[in-house]
Amino acid sequence: MANTKDNTTKTRIAAVGDIHVREADQGKWEEFFREVSQKADVLLLCGDLTDTGRATEAEVLAKELKSCSIPVVAVLGNHDYEREQQGDIRQLLLQENINMLDGDSVVIGNVGFAGVKGFGGGFDKAMLGMFGEQKMKEFVQEAVDESLKLDGALARLDSEHVDIKKVVLLHYAPIKATVVGEPEQIFPFLGSSRLAEPINRREVEAVFHGHAHIGTLEGETSKGVKVFNVSKPILEQQGYEYPFYILEV
Repeated sequence: MANTKDNTTKTRIAAVGDIHVREADQGKWEEFFREVSQKADVLLLCGDLTDTGRATEAEVLAKELKSCSIPVVAVLGNHDYEREQQGDIRQLLLQENINMLDGDSVVIGNVGFAGVKGFGGGFDKAMLGMFGEQKMKEFVQEAVDESLKLDGALARLDSEHVDIKKVVLLHYAPIKATVVGEPEQIFPFLGSSRLAEPINRREVEAVFHGHAHIGTLEGETSKGVKVFNVSKPILEQQGYEYPFYILEV
C-alpha cells in the first residue's frame, strides 16, 4: 500500500508472537483472526508461527489466515527453523499474500515495517564478544549479520519514503528489559543488544518481538524507543481475552 504522507493518519497495529500453530489447529484461529481484523489495520506476527517447524503446520496457518481481512506482516522464529523447512514455510505464507520479512521492509498506510528474525548473544555489558573458539565467533557473527540486515531494511525505508513512522518486528529481543522473568542463565539465547543499535540510530517508533514466553511486556531502548514483548503466553497472563497487543501510531 502506498504511503499516504498524511501526518494525521493513525495506523492501529496488532501484534502477537509465538502462536505455535499445530497440524491439529484447523479452525482454532479463525475467530482470532476475525477479531483482530475488526480491531486493527495491520497484524504483526513475531515469529514461531509453527510449533515444530513443519511445512504442514504452515499450511494450517495459511488456511486460518484466510479469516484475516487486514494486511499481515511476519518474521520467522527459531521454532520455524527446527526441521530446516523454513524456506517452505516462508513460501506457503507468501502465497497467501503475507508480507514475510527477513531484512526486508513494507509500507502500509503511514508506517514502514522492517523485520528480521534476530538472534541471541546477550545484552549490554554481558553481550558476547567476537573472541575465542570459531564456533563462538560464528554464534556472535549470526547476531551481527541479523543486526546488519535490520539496518539495511531501515535504511531503505529512510531513502525511499518520507514522512513515515518506522516500526520493527523481530522474534528475538533487542533489550534485556523485556526478557526479565526468564531464568537469567538463558538471557544470551533470548536476544542481543546488537539489534538495538540500528533501532536507536534509525529513529524507530516502536519494536515488537516474542520468544521469551515468561518475559516482560514492555521496555525501552537506551534511546527511549518503546519495545513490546508480545509473546502469546505473556499477553494471556496479562489477561488479554484475545492475545494481541494494539498500538496506534
